[in-house]
Formats: sequence, structure tokens, C-alpha cells
Amino acid sequence: MGHFLGLGLTHYPLLAGTDEHMAGLLRWTLQDPDIPDAEKDPANWPASMRADWADDGAVAAAARHRKILRENLARCREALDAFRPDLVVVWGDDQYENFREEVVPPFCVLAYGDLEVAAFGIMNERGSPNAWGRPADMTLVLHGDADASRDLADALNADGFDMAYSYRKREGAHFPHAILNTQLFLDYDHAGTRFEYPLVPITVNCYGQHAIARRGGLARFAEIRDEQLDPVGPTPARCFDLGRAVARAYAGSDKRIALIASSSWSHAFLCDKLWHLRPDTPADERLYEALAGGDYQTWRQVSGAQIVEAGQHEMLNWFCLLGAMSEASMRLGWSAFVPSDVFNSNKCFAIYEEPR
Repeated sequence: MGHFLGLGLTHYPLLAGTDEHMAGLLRWTLQDPDIPDAEKDPANWPASMRADWADDGAVAAAARHRKILRENLARCREALDAFRPDLVVVWGDDQYENFREEVVPPFCVLAYGDLEVAAFGIMNERGSPNAWGRPADMTLVLHGDADASRDLADALNADGFDMAYSYRKREGAHFPHAILNTQLFLDYDHAGTRFEYPLVPITVNCYGQHAIARRGGLARFAEIRDEQLDPVGPTPARCFDLGRAVARAYAGSDKRIALIASSSWSHAFLCDKLWHLRPDTPADERLYEALAGGDYQTWRQVSGAQIVEAGQHEMLNWFCLLGAMSEASMRLGWSAFVPSDVFNSNKCFAIYEEPR
């Protein structure tokens, strides 16, 4: 029978940059002329947000945030190494990377072999040096298993879960950073160069009605006022069911499978009702309480509209993970919720283990 480990973690891109740039998305948002001045005035922000922003634009807070994230990532890597997986299945959003105007599937298995990709493409575009002081043009080899990925797509289709697949990365676009940063951050001390586990990536259309309309998420209010929304993405319940199907696909195997959800939770730049200034922390806290209590029913009742309203688009990756954990009767061994108003998103970490 197959054996499983479940991990949840963040792929927060600005963790790959320096402390001086970690609050860059908030600085960029504060320049939007269509956000009311009162909303942009720190005097009107929550106390915790004002404290982190302080008088240095959150540089000191960035160092504290980085320390917590690194400690939690290290704990996830320790669990991964102790488990010794044969394959690492990662659910990650496609943020206008492979999913573009030509085709936007709900889900796609990336059936790639080893692939050399740019490590810091997003940071370079944002003008931030990388946190490791490595050359800006550094590349990483992502170790893939094309045969295992094809087998998974085949098993999912046979199980009645229609699954798209890809044999080749889109030319001229970044490799999906949700997958790239999973390797980068689980090997943070070595900038992703000492991660040898083969990856089976499943990219998820988390952005749904904003997938093409906002080309990955960042947009000024003037740009979105009359935007033409795309068709909605997969529902949270459908993502949960995908996770269950993946667990079934490996249940009868002799493999050790690590299953990873790669994303932060509510994103400020997706939360229109809060003027893109901070994430929807109450919505995140509700789901975290359910996660910590093993309450899958609360998760299954979340609608796609609620996800969009809270800016929780990328949490669909976590719905996939929780579906798999439910199907495999996994036990939550540890979790942590790391709230932050100034660093765009709240972060969550989790380790699921087989019952003893």
C-alpha cells in the first residue's frame, strides 16, 4: 500500500528577495490614485499593521517575518527528509505562466523531466536582489519524473477526473513560481540547489475569473473597474475532490508519496473589499481553526464566491491537500498560522502524518 506525508507551506515570492523589498507590494499599492487617502493613511490601519510598518517601511518587521517563515519551512523539510519520499506531488497555482489566452484548464499535470529554469525571474523583474546574493541569472534544475506524471494523469482520467497534462513549458514565460519556490524554499539554506526529490507538479487555475483579466493578479483599481471577467475556476469542493482522487491513485502502490499544497492564504492584492492593502485575516482564521480541528466539513462548504471575496484564490491548492488528507485518513501533526498585514498575505504551514 502507498504511504503518505502531507505538507502545507508558502511560496511567497518576496521571501526570495531582501528585507528592504519584502513590503514592496504594499508600497506599490499605496501609489494607486484610486484608493481613498483615508485608507492609505497609516493612522487608520490596524494596530498590528502600523507596528510592522513603523518608521522604516517594515524593514525590521521583514527580518522577523523571514525568521518565522524560515523556521517553519525548515520544519517541513525535516519532515520531508525523515519520510524519504519516492515522489513529491505539488499543487500550485498557475499565475499567468503556462495558463494564458490560448488555453486555461482547471488543472494540469506537468509531465516534465529534469528542467533547468531561472531561479529569480520574478525578483529580477521587481528590481529586488535575491536574498542569497547569488547571480541574478542563476538557474535551478527541477527534478521531474515524466513517466510518473503521465501515470498520475492516466489514473485520474480513469477514475473519472478529467485531467489536462503538459509535456513542455511555455516558451518565453516564467516557470510556475508556485512549483519553483516550493523547491527553493524547502532548500532555503542552499537556494534550492540541494533538493533531489522528483516533483510531480499539478498546476491549478486558482485565479479563475481573474486568470486572464488581471494577468496574474496585480492591477490598479482603474484597470479593474470595467474588467471583463473570465469564467470561474474550479470550485473549492472540486479541488477537494481532486485531492481525494490523487490519494486514491497512489493508495494501492508501493510508493512513498509526499503531497504538498504550495501557497499563502488570503492575498491583499486580490482582496478588493480591503482596497488591496491587507489580507482578509478573519476569513483565514476561520479556515485555520477548522484545519486545526480536523473540520473538513467547514472547508467543503466554502463557495468559490467566498474565496474570491476574501482574496483566498491560491488557497484552492490547500483544498486539494485537505481532500487528499481526508481520503487517506491522515493526522495533523503540526501546524502554524503566521498573520501579516504588510507582507501581502497570511502564511500557513502544516504537516500531516499517517496515524500511528
